[in-house]
Amino acid sequence: MSHIVVLGAGLGGTIMAYEMRDKLRREDRLTVVTLGTSYSFVPSNPWVAVGWRERNDVTVDLADTFKRRGIALRPEGAKKVHPKENRVELNDGSFVDYDYLIIATGPDLAFDEVPGLGPAGHTQSICHIDHAVATRAKFDELVRKPGPVVVGAVQGASCYGPAYEFAFILDTALRRAKVRDRVPMTFVTPEPYIGHLGLDGVGDTKGLLESAMRDRHIKWITNAKVASVDADMMHVDEVNEDGTTKAKHDLPFAFSMMLPAFRGVPALTGVEGLVNPRGFVNIDKYQRNQAHPNVFAIGVCVAIPPVGKTPLPVGVPKTGFMIESMVTATAENIGALLRGEEPRAVATWNAVCLADFGDEGIAFVAQPQIPPRNVNWSSQGKWVHAAKVGFEKYFLHKVRQGKSETFYEGLALDILGIKKLKAIQIEPAE
Repeated sequence: MSHIVVLGAGLGGTIMAYEMRDKLRREDRLTVVTLGTSYSFVPSNPWVAVGWRERNDVTVDLADTFKRRGIALRPEGAKKVHPKENRVELNDGSFVDYDYLIIATGPDLAFDEVPGLGPAGHTQSICHIDHAVATRAKFDELVRKPGPVVVGAVQGASCYGPAYEFAFILDTALRRAKVRDRVPMTFVTPEPYIGHLGLDGVGDTKGLLESAMRDRHIKWITNAKVASVDADMMHVDEVNEDGTTKAKHDLPFAFSMMLPAFRGVPALTGVEGLVNPRGFVNIDKYQRNQAHPNVFAIGVCVAIPPVGKTPLPVGVPKTGFMIESMVTATAENIGALLRGEEPRAVATWNAVCLADFGDEGIAFVAQPQIPPRNVNWSSQGKWVHAAKVGFEKYFLHKVRQGKSETFYEGLALDILGIKKLKAIQIEPAE
């Protein structure tokens, strides 16, 4: 009998638990360690932040679903991972021992790296459901008392799609409230150009996103380093290609939403051999940590080097299908190990992304996500918004039902018409 522990129950950790459950032998056990029992669908947070969704619309209590699937749930949350001892220390001082550990924690949000940033400072966030609910109150204030808006991401961020999404969704919401004419908007990003996305662009994301911003009268500053944020003013240094300061900008705002940089969660920080200096988990092509081969990792917590050199730190996003491919590969590989076989499944890390604008949107496919690519495609239209709504409904249904099938592969085949978008590749046996 083996005990498999999944650390985290977000987008990656929840479907990881479902797929891993399908790969277990009869005698094996599966436990999920997370803080609380609630799952929240993070991609819907921009809609929550402007009042298009309520908290209850996008959250699921996992306790009953996990019980039906035979998955144990430890809601105390993790204090520290001890891979040399094969155990996880929980916040209440107890321990959970494991034979295999799958780390799916997501990131720690590094608001503290920029003075005045974040919910404890002067900007809003859509990274967590609690943040999105608080942002809704600030959005309502903006509608009552319009003023300048600054939206974007700070240096070191690695998830740019939601920043673009929120800028366009905010534009749509303000137009519907008939106050957009009194809200000048500026998009601030460390990317070297609009549409870089941490991926050096996908298809014509540069042209599509620049055009969309012009159409919506959103100004932008790229190569932007946020130095600090005051109660109503953001201080931004625009840099040259060599990183030297090109210009300084003091941007007044009545409302601001800025995505922070990510780092590894405290439970992983400083664990020798497990994480890089930023706290992200080092893995090989099988999603397995080299120093601790019974530890695997999937999702945002995984260490991935940046795509090319940029004047400011620009991280690589871990997008939906990319995470699903990591999940499937990990489940296959641990399933093989349980049966005395060697791991042979390798995640393809393809990307299928939907960026909603509230009334239309932009979709892109990168195959694989890290260039050079076999497929490098992007498109814009109202169908993207409809697809994003469908994605939300499907994924929440899947979480509630405890199902493990993927969404993105079906989307690519049925809607986008892109064939052979596989989640994993199986290496031939030696």
